[in-house]
Amino acid sequence: MNWQQLLSLQRAGDKKVRLRKDQDETRLGFEVDYDRVIFSSAFRSLQDKTQVIPLSKTDFVHTRLTHSLEVSVVGRSLGRIVGKKILEKYPELAKTYGYQFNDFGAIVAAAALAHDIGNPPFGHSGEKAIGEYFKTGNGKRFKEQLSEKEYHDLTHFEGNANGFKLLTETRNGTKDGLRLSYATLGAFTKYPKESLPHKPSKKIGDKKFGYFQSEKNIFEDVAKELGLLSTGNDDDVHFKRHPLTFLVEAADDICYTIIDFEDGINLGLIEEEFALEYLIKLVKDTIDIEKYHALTTKNSRLSYLRSLAINTLIQEATRVFIENEEEILSGGFSFSLLERSNFTAQIEDILSISRNKIYQSNEVMEKEIAGYKIISTLLEVYTVAVQNYKNHEATNYDKLIINSLLTENEFENKSTYEWLISLSSQVASLTDGNALRIYRKLSGFDSY
Repeated sequence: MNWQQLLSLQRAGDKKVRLRKDQDETRLGFEVDYDRVIFSSAFRSLQDKTQVIPLSKTDFVHTRLTHSLEVSVVGRSLGRIVGKKILEKYPELAKTYGYQFNDFGAIVAAAALAHDIGNPPFGHSGEKAIGEYFKTGNGKRFKEQLSEKEYHDLTHFEGNANGFKLLTETRNGTKDGLRLSYATLGAFTKYPKESLPHKPSKKIGDKKFGYFQSEKNIFEDVAKELGLLSTGNDDDVHFKRHPLTFLVEAADDICYTIIDFEDGINLGLIEEEFALEYLIKLVKDTIDIEKYHALTTKNSRLSYLRSLAINTLIQEATRVFIENEEEILSGGFSFSLLERSNFTAQIEDILSISRNKIYQSNEVMEKEIAGYKIISTLLEVYTVAVQNYKNHEATNYDKLIINSLLTENEFENKSTYEWLISLSSQVASLTDGNALRIYRKLSGFDSY
């Protein structure tokens, strides 16, 4: 892979090549990507989607939206630091093509801003609820009508793939989605492969999948334009990651490691003294002990340690990236950046506490149980209504569902897979609150 191609400004539908040196410096194409994401309805919905605590009424706790904004800020810093080093190593990128170090930051910031845009309501349990509806619930009735890969898309519904769908699909007259630059779409795609084969290796890019069969051709176009290395074949469409994806991933890893931990402290799920001890281990080389002891509140101490911890991990992630840049470009680097940092043990200690104290807390598990029920109910009502409609057997109730809740979906001339993945994406696009409200209406608890 080469940086000139990886930094492509091309967008879906372009008839001519977009060159960096011809860009309007007041509003660069990569900055347009950021703007398009932040003004999209899919991004706005993140304000009412779970990050850690589903349906939490606590102001301290992050939503997917606040998390995404923070990941974007960290990603911008990572991109700029790396971009400066890359331009020093490959000066022709600036001299001949006009790239600047801020371009790297803008690409990573936009991709990081969108990184959770496809996640269903109720956190990762939302993904599992959709998948299990088709695998073990009434949705398995569709299995014989689908190819193996199509069925796997549904039974292993993936928020990352749904994000790529939301960013690129033509819908309601809007062609090619948000029409982001291919560089940003490439950096966004953490897992540049289709859903099967399932986890073909232990490499970081094979952990999940990055696009549904419905967007396979779109991703192949993006990969071709960017020059991503293909490692698969016709039966296994599989590419090496865009190098900047490692920075998007690192930004996410840094934020959820530190900030989920902070949320757990603020919620009282993790004892302050116990937690601060672990954060101090992470920043022991940079902490100003005198300044720290002068802070009089828990929030001020947490804020200080959080800032130091994030900065420490930013420096570590960029160091690992630069030291392995050539291996990353050749597709040979198969780890997350933080896995190769000098603070792997400290990070794992923090994540272990978060898993035990936060992710497995009663509040989280109780809300996730509710999420399973809500999502499976919506999918059942929706799929029955559309199935009956397609078979010319729609009841009046089915017609009411289609005309009131499914108006944004078109089912005519769509295969079973196409309308099922579209419905699943619609359910995944609901906020926690909207999913609950629709469930209550369908269950007769609320009136229209």
